Amino acid sequence: MKTPQLLGAACLATLLLTGCETVSPSTEPTETAALNPAAEPEQVYLFGRGNVYVEDAKPRGGSSRGAPFELSAADPSLPARIAAIDSPKDRDRAAILALVGDYRVSFHFLETAGLVPDYELGRPYHSWATEQVRVLAAEEDFISLQHTLVMFFKQDDGSISDPMLVKHWRQDWTYEDTDLHTYRGDNTWARETRTPESVAGAWTQSVWQVDDSPRYEVVGRWQHHGNQSVWSSENFWRPLPRREHSVRDDYKVMEGIHRIQLTPTGWVHEQRSLKRVEGDEEMASPTYLAEEMGLSHYDRIDTPTLAAADEYWDETGYYWQEVRTAWSDVYEEHDRFTLLERVNEKRLFEVHFAYAGEIQESDDLIEEDGIIHAHETVHAFLTTN
Repeated sequence: MKTPQLLGAACLATLLLTGCETVSPSTEPTETAALNPAAEPEQVYLFGRGNVYVEDAKPRGGSSRGAPFELSAADPSLPARIAAIDSPKDRDRAAILALVGDYRVSFHFLETAGLVPDYELGRPYHSWATEQVRVLAAEEDFISLQHTLVMFFKQDDGSISDPMLVKHWRQDWTYEDTDLHTYRGDNTWARETRTPESVAGAWTQSVWQVDDSPRYEVVGRWQHHGNQSVWSSENFWRPLPRREHSVRDDYKVMEGIHRIQLTPTGWVHEQRSLKRVEGDEEMASPTYLAEEMGLSHYDRIDTPTLAAADEYWDETGYYWQEVRTAWSDVYEEHDRFTLLERVNEKRLFEVHFAYAGEIQESDDLIEEDGIIHAHETVHAFLTTN
């Protein structure tokens, strides 16, 4: 097996974590325009918008080329297997565990409506990944799934690169959860206590960023009807995605709902979001710039193998376990906290990733040092009130 490479901060920017473009759009005039300067710019059809100018339809996002892949065969028996489970809770658990696997993922985002005068809809966003979703924990009332990017790039000479790894996001599922920490804007999270009645039969999905810091937590419910299994969330807040955070400063919060639907070849993550200008949680009449639709398709693959992720987790898993434990302590001890953007000119993911890289490269680090580093790092980036 080829030795995996852990991507550094610069490479992260060229993938999914910042939304930067790896190749800038061409500014050269088209051949038609050069021959006839008075000609109308070419238009193409864009779903949700109709005919638009070609430049407005070109997606921003990563432009790298991946290795050839082979899709797995569809699994038409999955709905019947879920339906055969007697317990509603166990049906939900089976649906959550069906999210596990090796995937070719495509990410699509499109602003569908401007909500203030003279708002110009942004270009669509598209990127791709090959990604492993693995089980970290599968308990009766709690399931934790870790995403790991394992990327193979096609080189200019036609060869395929060694696998390159990025520890990606994590999703934790908790049954009938009454103790949440929800996003409140301005990089702040606060405790939200729910009544048992309000979460009866529901599963909380909490999503954590690449460095295991929180992103959002929301209550939702699974429904199984015929051959459909779908989880739908309540309305909730979340921080700007990194594809927007690096290029936008005209709004503070994404507000909306999410759906996750199983398919015969994997699953689809749908996002309906409003771009909220203000981050004030007490504001009764907020301003929204635009509405956005997001669709992420997870299609199972047989090749290329993503087994390089197993080696990474065998080597660094104990450290990331301690990082998760540190955040559990924060949630238990603090009703409200704010996450700092930088400490000593470094971002949180840079500190964690650098230490995980040292674990891979050195035999001198002892596990006790990693435990101390994980907890000290998390708390260094917090302000509490």
